[in-house]
Amino acid sequence: MKRTLILVRHGKSSWEQVSLADRERPLAARGLRDAPLMGGRLAREGVRPDLILSSPACRALSTARLLAHELGYPVGKIAIDDRLYESDVETLLGVMGELADELMSVLLVGHDPEFTALAHGFSRGIVRMPTCAVARFTFDAPSWSSVPSRKPVTAVLDYPKQG
Repeated sequence: MKRTLILVRHGKSSWEQVSLADRERPLAARGLRDAPLMGGRLAREGVRPDLILSSPACRALSTARLLAHELGYPVGKIAIDDRLYESDVETLLGVMGELADELMSVLLVGHDPEFTALAHGFSRGIVRMPTCAVARFTFDAPSWSSVPSRKPVTAVLDYPKQG
C-alpha cells in the first residue's frame, strides 16, 4: 500500500513585532507569497492530501491555510496538533504512527530543525529545508505505524527558490 507523507516547513515569518510570543509570529510578505506558490506546485502535480495537520503556531497555521486553498482542501478541516510545535523527531514519528490507516496522503506543516531532521532521517540527500520547503515521501507500508521502519520508495524536496 502506498502512503505519501508531505512535510512542509512554514513560510518565512515576520519579526517586525518583537514583543509577540513565538507562537504568535505571523508570516512575512515572502511567506504569504511562497505558501500559495508551493501549494500551486503541489496541486499541478496532482497532490490531494487526505489530511492536513498543522502546528498551532500562527505562521504554520497560516501556511497550512494557504496551501489548503491551493490544493482544494477545506480550510475548516485542517487539524491542529500541539505536538508539531517545539517537538523532536521521536514525537513527530509518534504523531505519524497515530494516523488513521485509511489516510493515504498526509501533509504536515511545522518547524525547523525538527522537520529537517525527520526528512534527513528518511533521505540522507535532504540536509536543509528552507522556509516553505516541501519534502514529499512515498512509502510502501501497510500502516502509518510501520512507516518509520521503512525506506521511502521516493523522496523529493522542493522549495520556492528551486523552481
